[in-house]
Amino acid sequence: MKKKYFLFAFTLLLMLACKETKGQKDMVMSKEDVINALKIIPIEHATTVLEWNGITIYIDPVGGKKAFENQKQPDLILITDIHGDHFSLETLQELNTGKAKIMVPQAVADKIPEEFTPQIDVLNNGDSKERYGITVEAIPMYNLRTEALKFHAKGRGNGYVLNIDGQRIYFSGDTEDIPEMRALLNIDKAFVCMNLPYTMTEVSAADAVLEFKPKEVYPYHYRGRPNVSDVAKFKDIVNKGDAAIKVVQLDWYPNDDF
Repeated sequence: MKKKYFLFAFTLLLMLACKETKGQKDMVMSKEDVINALKIIPIEHATTVLEWNGITIYIDPVGGKKAFENQKQPDLILITDIHGDHFSLETLQELNTGKAKIMVPQAVADKIPEEFTPQIDVLNNGDSKERYGITVEAIPMYNLRTEALKFHAKGRGNGYVLNIDGQRIYFSGDTEDIPEMRALLNIDKAFVCMNLPYTMTEVSAADAVLEFKPKEVYPYHYRGRPNVSDVAKFKDIVNKGDAAIKVVQLDWYPNDDF
């Protein structure tokens, strides 16, 4: 009888220990998931907010303070180019950017008044800088087509690769399917533009994506003049070429009916 009682008690204790260990493991995994999660918030067109591990990043903030009224104060701001859909001095002045570092190409830095100088990191093509545990690489962005060369000259603007907790996040900025994009390695998430006449077609964008093979691709910056790019066509080309690449569609134009 004592032996049976001992075996029962031992089994019960073992079950409780396993349950506790599993619960602790689940709690740890859950905590890690929360810490490591990258939150992506589309604002409009090229403007994006990222949140990771308590750090808030604004990409190409335009639209004034109102566009960010529900967002956290930025720690890091990245601006790709001088055009108004990427750089807005008025927006920088309206936002509370007091604690933020602002990474820009020289052409953008030249348009920002001295009051922001202590916050600015100038990155030109090929440069990199670490802030808040995030290493940012400046990638070229420019036009290839003869008729579009006037829009984005090589060396003026930056695309960016953000190295965040083992992930590589690429924002193309205004570019065509340039060799530097095609040569990118180990990209986890790629935000790729496609709008005419300023950047490239859906076909060119998809062809480049199929070459550098990000794990996920987010079509953005796809409103052109006069037409809006066919994102469904882009997705179809990508997935027919490589079904392993996940195409993620976010709402970049919340105020438009398309």
